[in-house]
Amino acid sequence: MFDNARVFQILPLITDARSAGEVISLFREAVVGLGADAGVFLSCLRDDATRTSLRSLWACDPSWAADYALHRWFEHDPWLRYASCDAEPTRSSNLVFSSPKEVAFIRAAAEHGFASALIAPAPSSVGLSRVGVLCLGSADPERFEGEKYPQVRVLARALSMELHHSIAKSMREELLRGASLTEADLHLLRCEAAGHSSKVIGAAINLEAKTIDSRFQRVNAKLGAPDRRTAVRIARLYGLL
Repeated sequence: MFDNARVFQILPLITDARSAGEVISLFREAVVGLGADAGVFLSCLRDDATRTSLRSLWACDPSWAADYALHRWFEHDPWLRYASCDAEPTRSSNLVFSSPKEVAFIRAAAEHGFASALIAPAPSSVGLSRVGVLCLGSADPERFEGEKYPQVRVLARALSMELHHSIAKSMREELLRGASLTEADLHLLRCEAAGHSSKVIGAAINLEAKTIDSRFQRVNAKLGAPDRRTAVRIARLYGLL
């Protein structure tokens, strides 16, 4: 049952949610409010060319989450691919599939309640390094047609952005705790991001350039980065700068 008033109430609650369980509960309620039978949100973060982190929220048949992971559907997910190159919400039926595996994905999704789907990308300030996508689904092939579609489309975009922000916030907090980054560490990274040399940074805080270099080595190690430029990119990717 479409309930846009309730969805409007839910949106600001997602950012302030204090646990992943609370976010999922709100997500499920929003999916129902948007008139969908199922929903999935995927957030794909690429640290570099070889490391990819996929976070997800599921408001659908649990077996779809298991099937998605088992068959590594994220490697052939046309919804995720679409989100990496376009920011406009669209129906899955409007997509052009690029491979037989993408067609197989659509068939598998339909078996789990996504016979029709509305795809709402969530772009970020770091471009393709972090991509999010909301997929609303229904067993009814015509669910996302008709006069209510424009409203659902707008609210789906807003929901996608709120969920993306929530996951990004969670990942940022996890990195801060896991890497034990201090405010001094973040200050060094901000200086590097601004293009300042070790000599300039050291002069500003009355330290020698070699001391600044040593501090950067420790920061790099905390972030698992080979150099300070990569450390800055990781910090930006996780929203620390």
